[in-house]
Parts: sequence; C-alpha cells; structure tokens
Amino acid sequence: MSATVDQEKTGLGNYFIANYPPFSAWSSSQIPNALQALNAKPKPDTPLGLYLHIPFCRKRCKFCYFRVYTDKNAKEIETYLDALVKEVQLLSRSAVIDNRPLHYVYFGGGTPSYLSAQQLRDLMTRLREIFPWDQAKEVTFECEPGTLQKHKLETLREMGITRLSLGVENFKKEILQFNGRAHLEEEIYRAYGWARELQFPQINIDLIAGMVGEDWENWRRNVQKTLELAPDTVTVYQMELPYNTVFSKEFRIIGQDESIGAVADWPTKRAWVAYAFEEFEKAGYIVTSATTAMKNRETQFVYRDALWSGADMFGTGVASFGHIHGVHMQNVDTWEAYIEKLNRDEIPIGRAYTLSAQELFTRETILLLKKGYLKRDYFLKKYGKDIMVEFAPQFQELKGMGFLSTTTEGVQLNREGLIQIDRHLPIFFEIQYRGTRYT
Repeated sequence: MSATVDQEKTGLGNYFIANYPPFSAWSSSQIPNALQALNAKPKPDTPLGLYLHIPFCRKRCKFCYFRVYTDKNAKEIETYLDALVKEVQLLSRSAVIDNRPLHYVYFGGGTPSYLSAQQLRDLMTRLREIFPWDQAKEVTFECEPGTLQKHKLETLREMGITRLSLGVENFKKEILQFNGRAHLEEEIYRAYGWARELQFPQINIDLIAGMVGEDWENWRRNVQKTLELAPDTVTVYQMELPYNTVFSKEFRIIGQDESIGAVADWPTKRAWVAYAFEEFEKAGYIVTSATTAMKNRETQFVYRDALWSGADMFGTGVASFGHIHGVHMQNVDTWEAYIEKLNRDEIPIGRAYTLSAQELFTRETILLLKKGYLKRDYFLKKYGKDIMVEFAPQFQELKGMGFLSTTTEGVQLNREGLIQIDRHLPIFFEIQYRGTRYT
C-alpha cells in the first residue's frame, strides 16, 4: 500500500486506517502473549474501556463488512448474550483490571437496538453487576432508527446510556433501500424526537458520503436535514468497499484494481464531506477529526480519544477487537467457535499481536493525526521521542502535497489534508508493513 498509488476510483479493499500494525500481521501464535497481558498489572494512569459487540441486524447493509447475523432466533440470541456475559465475567478476573473503574463503555454492532427492551434491561443489569459503569465518562449505544420504540429508549436512559448514536446514513428512501438499510426517513425523526424528549446527554448522527445512488442535490438535503435536527455530534464516513461486502460481490469488477462504477469516486466523496463540514461550521459546529463535527468545545467523544491514545480496552463478543497492555487481540470470528470456547470457560481470543515500543509510538502518531494535528510535547513526554525528527520525511511529503504545515510545536493538517489523511497514513508504516494487505 502506498500513498502515491492512484486510489481516486473506488475499488475493493480497506481505505480507512483503524489500527496499527495491519490486522494481517496478527496471528493465533501470539494468543499466549494476549493471555499474559491480561494477567499483568496495568501501566499507571491507563484508562480501561469495555466494548460489547451485539451482532444482530434486521437486514445486512450491502456495504457492511462486520460480523453480523440476520437469521438468529430468540433462543440463539439468548445463547449469545449468555456467552457475552460469561466472557465479561472471565475478563473481570484479570489482574490487568487492578481496581480500575471503567473509563468508557461502547455497545456496537451489528445493531444493539435490535434487542428488545427486556433483553437490554436483563443484559445490562447482569453486566453492571460485574462491571459497574456509573462513573464511566461515556456509555455509547449504537441504534438503527427503525428498531427504536420510546419504551426501549426509556430503558437505555435508565440503564445509564449517555451517548446515543443513530445510524441515519441517509434520508432518502430509495438510497436507504438500495444500500440495504432497514429504516425509513420518518423513523429517523420519530426516534430522534423521543431521544431528545428523554434528554440523552449526547446524541450523534452518522452519515455516509457516497452511498450508491447519491448525488449532489440529495447530499445537500442530507446535510440540511441533519442541521435541522441539530445533533450534538455528527460523524461523516466516506463509503468504502472492503472485500467481504454484498456490494463487492454483486458489482462486476474488471480486473482487481478496476473501479466500481456505481460508487462515487474518492474526489467526489471528499467534496461531499468538505461541503458537510463547511455547512456544519457555519452552524457553529467544530470539526474535531477527519470524520467528526461537534456542536461545541465541551462535547467529547471519549471512546475515540481513549482508543486512539492507547487506552486498554476489553473487546467482547464474536470477532471483536481489544487492546490490553500493548497487545492487540481479536476474538474468534465465527459464532460456533465463540460459543464453544465460552462453554469451556475459555477467553475466546482468536489472534493477537504484541506491539514493540516503536509500533506503539507509530500507532498513536497515525491515529491521532486523524484528528488533524499532533503536539510535539505530548509525544516527547509519553514516548521520549520527537515526532518532528522521527517522522520528518513523512511530514515533508505531506507538506509538499500542500496538506500539512509545521511549527516548533507540532504539525497541523489543513481541511483538504484532513479529509483524505487515511489514504496517506501508510507512509508512516514501518517498512515491513508497506504493501501488505491491511485486514
């Protein structure tokens, strides 16, 4: 993978960088290292988070590459939730906890809101008995608008959810349906109204620039309708097509590197994101990363900031990713293996990777650059390394492209650079990871 490779046409493969080193470097041979990390005392002042994967959906979105299921019956769902609770119980006995409270909790999917109000109440009651989250700075819950009823939202509010994230993606019926989304526009307004009425501390709306069928006229409407709702935060993703999506199998590809004509190219998607950010800023929002705009400076996204800054996190559920004591770990990625391991009272890790000191430094540099800036003193204090020296060639390359400026205090991306920083992050990869498959 190279930043100089022409990626302007949307083709198959991962575009956005979510972790480092690439997942393809992780292996089952390092599972013992992961178990050892769980049983080691934590580094002082390292936050601890809990991610819970709820892998159920009404429909599978055609662009989705996560481990999700649309065919599980009520009994199978209960079996999975029991296994999830057991995994959390096993992890709660780890020495790495060392009396640390949870800094954040994140219910992701799949569709966590697919569960009934009673299932959610039962699950969260059991989880809170193991890991209380009353003092957590943030408890996020992802929702598909069409799965929400007012009593379900009342349950979430009662159970301590502080950040509600609505997977809106688009407002147009035809685009939602063609891309495999299950909800409709009127369900967005209904769910959002209930959430505001119940006074959730933070409501986020997700949008996707570049869904199949999108055009400028409709994208402008998406942005305007989002502004009319006035969510606390907006997350704008650019459509990518990893290898294992419905779209990647449905569309005819001529040659491995050819584009998929039905999906907007990257310059168009970047233009749509730039337009959205400009409109949000006119309304008083502040752009805080390549994908996020927030209504005011007091608003936080604790999960993102902690994860990108090297926090410990238990990643629970099938195929989930975690990071403990400098070791990446991912659970087994099939339903059968996940349930089987937990039936044997085994922590269900499927592969892992132990980061070197240099890799930890590189990882944090890469991820924090997605916020648009890096502070020199921060890295000197944390790692004893000067980013302006360690990554001088990379910064110079981005500067030469007109994307980045440098000062004695650090580096700053301009808007053009921020919106496309993911395609350039591989220049920071250590040499052995350049040109390798990301997943």
